[in-house]
Amino acid sequence: MAVELVLLGSFAIMIVIGIPISFSLGISALLSAYAAGMGPAIIAQRVAASMQSFPLLAIPLFILAGSIMARGGVAKRMVDFAYILVGPLPGGLAIVNCIESMFFGGVSGSAVADVSSTGSIMIPMMVQKGYDRDFSVAVTVASASQGIIIPPSHNMVIYAMVAGGVSVGKLFLAGYLPGIALGVSLSIVCYFIALKRKYPCEKRPPLKECVKISVDGVFALLAALIIVVGIAAGIFTATEASAVSVMYAAFLGFVIYRELKLRDLIPILMESVKTTAIVLFLIGCASAFGWMMTYLQIPAAVMKFFLGLTSNRFLILLLVNVLLLFLGMVMDVAPLIVIVTPVLLPVVKAAGMSEVSFGILLML
Repeated sequence: MAVELVLLGSFAIMIVIGIPISFSLGISALLSAYAAGMGPAIIAQRVAASMQSFPLLAIPLFILAGSIMARGGVAKRMVDFAYILVGPLPGGLAIVNCIESMFFGGVSGSAVADVSSTGSIMIPMMVQKGYDRDFSVAVTVASASQGIIIPPSHNMVIYAMVAGGVSVGKLFLAGYLPGIALGVSLSIVCYFIALKRKYPCEKRPPLKECVKISVDGVFALLAALIIVVGIAAGIFTATEASAVSVMYAAFLGFVIYRELKLRDLIPILMESVKTTAIVLFLIGCASAFGWMMTYLQIPAAVMKFFLGLTSNRFLILLLVNVLLLFLGMVMDVAPLIVIVTPVLLPVVKAAGMSEVSFGILLML
């Protein structure tokens, strides 16, 4: 019991005092290993072993594709396309923000890329049109969460690895409906807030301009179609889809939209490398932390606790959702997936939930 207290207690203390989540996970795993009489080499081995997974190759490639699209004018075309669809509605710009995030999530799979590209366009535009700045920022950040759910999502790749070989393709296909439902729900909320606050409607551009915008937008949206059709038809795997998305993003930026120059490659690659390093370091430290929990049989204890509370599977799933809601307040998605999947997956499977359904629940 003392080692479990060292693991969980040190992690909780470091989170409270503001140490970054990745370092908190790694240090607490290291301290608990010492308390259990192990050497530090075992933790280093677990961190390194977590990186030796072929499906993880999709993560840097999807991140690179998102960076290329963010700088290559894809986000602007998607904003324009969403504008002609829903701009004339009350609160049109807020709804455009939600719909564009749905589109961009379907080609980049990155909430960070969505916020950085869409936010720089939509927030100043919304503020200029009379929207409250806090509301504009809130809509941008909230709608960007669709990038985690709507494929391609590198967080789904992480979950597939941790869950023991769940099909990434099945996760991708299962993510579309919840992601679209989330986007529609956010749009409805924005609509009623706009009615209450009397936010303006936008004028639809002339027909000729609408046709041009639609053609440009279709090229951008084809990226999502290529990925989902390719995976569903078995043409390529999710990892291969990430490489295809990079090539198509470069094709859009350099050939179709012509907003990228060769000098832009270095900043794009540097940004992608930094983001990838952060994500993989998080995965490594979280994997070591999760391994220590498994070694200490914490997942078995948690499963026994939940099943001892009630045999009602709906109540068990409700308790799991409440726990995920609480943990999501203090942890990012990637480390949360690596830590809770080994602990909660046996619980939800005992309650009748499939591995794919639980993966989508984690993304939400």
